[in-house]
Amino acid sequence: MRRFNRTVTQRVGALDDSYLARDRPLAQSRLLWEIGHGGAEVAALRARLDLDAGYLSRLLRTLERAGLVVVGPGEGDGRIRTARLTAAGRAEWELLDGRSDDLAWAVLEPLSDGRRDRLVAAMAEVEHLLMASLVAIGPCHPGEPRARSCLRAYARELATRFDSGFDPAGSGVDDHELVPPSGLFLVATVATEAVGCGAVRLPPGEPAEIKRLWVSASVRGLGVGRRLLRELERHAAAAGAHSVRLDTNRTLAEAIQLYRSAGYREIPPYNRNPYAHHWFAKPLD
Repeated sequence: MRRFNRTVTQRVGALDDSYLARDRPLAQSRLLWEIGHGGAEVAALRARLDLDAGYLSRLLRTLERAGLVVVGPGEGDGRIRTARLTAAGRAEWELLDGRSDDLAWAVLEPLSDGRRDRLVAAMAEVEHLLMASLVAIGPCHPGEPRARSCLRAYARELATRFDSGFDPAGSGVDDHELVPPSGLFLVATVATEAVGCGAVRLPPGEPAEIKRLWVSASVRGLGVGRRLLRELERHAAAAGAHSVRLDTNRTLAEAIQLYRSAGYREIPPYNRNPYAHHWFAKPLD
């Protein structure tokens, strides 16, 4: 792993003071790239690049002094700081874009077609696995901003996928049921960006119940849903539950496949959830 990291950082020029033959290092060039032609909120840049707030501010000030970026209030909300490229910044962005293509071609050009295919496939696999390793899962109060962000995205997606739309109020679960000792709410994050959630209810004398399991499209295929499910099951077992159950909608084929592959078996309906077509249960060790 360390040898691979050294090779990559050297090959892409990450150690150079002048990245891609420009007069700024990689960190500044990457930030310029992420701001892009449409601009970006400073808070979003910090989350996306996982940068310390002070360091990000210093980078932005350097780009401002160079006449490439302006930082000011966001449109419609003066409390939100937004970074935008100037005309000179857009020209520099285009130049970086072209030179990045040139660097990529310099890596591929010496290789045969077959080896290029192998390298690109290997890069995609490494990127996939590295992204999976960046996802962290931890408890979160369902009223916190990260949790609310996930729940809003969860509701928006279900509203578009369910035949009858989706109203979270009709699914029969309240926030107070998802905090200890009544339950647990988990959030999955990449850096500080929330990319998934899941909850478990622990009603006394009844099986535990999985609720609100959702994963952002940006990290699907990385096993995040399975990790959330496994962690919720672990918490339920630690709380004394002998089994866990859940319900789901027939349109969520990928969720149904996940539950079946994780050892859940279909059971008769145990509630009157208007959005449910399938009910599943699983014994816990």
